[in-house]
Amino acid sequence: MKVTRRSLLSTCSALAMAPALATDNPAPKGKTKKATYVLVHGGGHGGWCWERVATPLRALGHIVYTPTLTGCGERSHLLHPDIDLDTQITDVVNSLKWENLTNVIVVGHSYGGMVITGVADRALDRVGQLVYLDAAHPKNDSALWGGSNSVVGNGTNNAAGATANQAADPFRKMVREVNGVELILFPDEAFIKGPLGVTKPEDVAWLKDKLTPHPAKCFFQPLKLENETAVKKIPTTDIWRSMILKNLDPDGSKRATMADRVWEINSPSHDLMVTEPQQVTDMLSRLASI
Repeated sequence: MKVTRRSLLSTCSALAMAPALATDNPAPKGKTKKATYVLVHGGGHGGWCWERVATPLRALGHIVYTPTLTGCGERSHLLHPDIDLDTQITDVVNSLKWENLTNVIVVGHSYGGMVITGVADRALDRVGQLVYLDAAHPKNDSALWGGSNSVVGNGTNNAAGATANQAADPFRKMVREVNGVELILFPDEAFIKGPLGVTKPEDVAWLKDKLTPHPAKCFFQPLKLENETAVKKIPTTDIWRSMILKNLDPDGSKRATMADRVWEINSPSHDLMVTEPQQVTDMLSRLASI
């Protein structure tokens, strides 16, 4: 199952630059149960990017948390050279712990798929469902970028502490050092309109004002899972852009092994919570009753 998911992501250009088994767009029907959601952003984003989804979910009576990962958004002042994937997994695990959350629907967008998989591994008793929103689907010992076991791309270096200028891994060429911290995903209009697929002028302006470069170690550190078998048993929903799902499963024959539910949104945008917030909200709200 995981290999199939990863094969999809190798066709994408770096993600954040980078029902049951039906692909029609689901919408909540009737009265839904109330649920708790933790929405985890992707690379270079922050909790702010969920505003158009979190607000209507709360209006429906759900409890919604949108943590910002260390070094991003309003926490960009905390940048330091040692921020890595483990740091950002711990951000979310601690949110679950200190807010005393259980049976949570944990949603990860893009790189956030790496984070929520690690969260599930380290907080099994608190995670009720996992949702991957156009997101990375890692397995044990895979990094997002780089290394023979990477989720995206075919880099050859699998060392978490490797330097940024190793030509063997094309993604490392994108890394720049600023004030002693290696960063990646420097936002500009081309990045927003290209890899993120956001084109409305008002949305482009919003993202340009909010996006921050992301600590590079997060993308190159392999994810270590201690309870991978148990993580695979957590009910899981995949939400993909139609164009990506088509690449993954052209004839629909593989969806039964991909996730408990495979849903799609017909949009060219990777930032679905920004450009298609109503569809994302409807889908997440429906999960409260499953």
